[in-house]
Amino acid sequence: MLTLTKSLFALMIGFLLSTAFGLIAIPLLKKIKAGQRINVYVENHQRKSGTPTMGGLIFIIPTIITTVFLLLTNKIEFSVNLLIVMFVFISYGLIGFLDDYLSIKQNQNKGLSQFQKLLLQFIVALIFYILYRKYTDANSILEITLLNIEWRLDWFYGVFILFLLVGSSNAVNLTDGLDGLAGGLSAIAFLAFGLISWGSYWIEGYQDIGIFSFILVGSIMGFLVYNANPAKVFMGDTGSLTLGATLATIAILTGHELSLAVIGGVFVIETLTVIIQIVSVVLFKKKVFLMTPIHHHFERLGWREGDIVKLFWIVGFILCLLALVYGVWL
Repeated sequence: MLTLTKSLFALMIGFLLSTAFGLIAIPLLKKIKAGQRINVYVENHQRKSGTPTMGGLIFIIPTIITTVFLLLTNKIEFSVNLLIVMFVFISYGLIGFLDDYLSIKQNQNKGLSQFQKLLLQFIVALIFYILYRKYTDANSILEITLLNIEWRLDWFYGVFILFLLVGSSNAVNLTDGLDGLAGGLSAIAFLAFGLISWGSYWIEGYQDIGIFSFILVGSIMGFLVYNANPAKVFMGDTGSLTLGATLATIAILTGHELSLAVIGGVFVIETLTVIIQIVSVVLFKKKVFLMTPIHHHFERLGWREGDIVKLFWIVGFILCLLALVYGVWL
């Protein structure tokens, strides 16, 4: 009961700080002309051109402040696993911030090159893997407990972790195309992983990772006050890369790597539609979808943006419930 109370308190503090910080951050982003340039192929969104980006700072900074405050007041305890989560959270945030900053400075929707971005992501993922293997009770086994299946990956587990971190961060980045879509789905996903963390009693600092997840849920909810349609600010790569990588990190630390594919099912679907479209166009010179990621396909079909977001949130919520039933109970 104490952990639940702490988590709800952490969620509340994250929400209040994030909401208050947004009142300061958005005018500041406007002042430095941190406007987002919209892809010319997304005709329906041209009216959004100039909306401030780098809004991920609205939930990143309050999450860091709240976590440090709880550590200093001994409400949560320091652990290597919490340090790893914070390292990935801050590092991917810096990568996204650099990408957004360069886009703004060059006054075009192009910051870091794809090679530069992937290289930085791989470097952080590699450091994470070293810390994970050296300072935690890590194993290289993937399990499906319901079917009593175990895969010992040995050295390939390192490759799998690198893929998971980079893939997850870019999947959230691809999903961030409609007002509130990526933020809402991420809040739902972190809520699920917060609950999963509570049950991961075999890892050091499992309760504190859960509380961190709830802090982030609250901070994202505060961000959604400004990002829900019509958005006053976009999270940018600053936010999307951070959220995706942090989801993957908590999944790895709690031993729920495969559950991530279900909890982040909408992110996976969005990414798969892009891959399918590219393969189809290259090999068969034919489009499968009107436009990808798939949320743009629904837009081309005439769906309203708000209806698409609500549908995807519902799908994400149902997938999280399924994953929780499996991950916590079965």
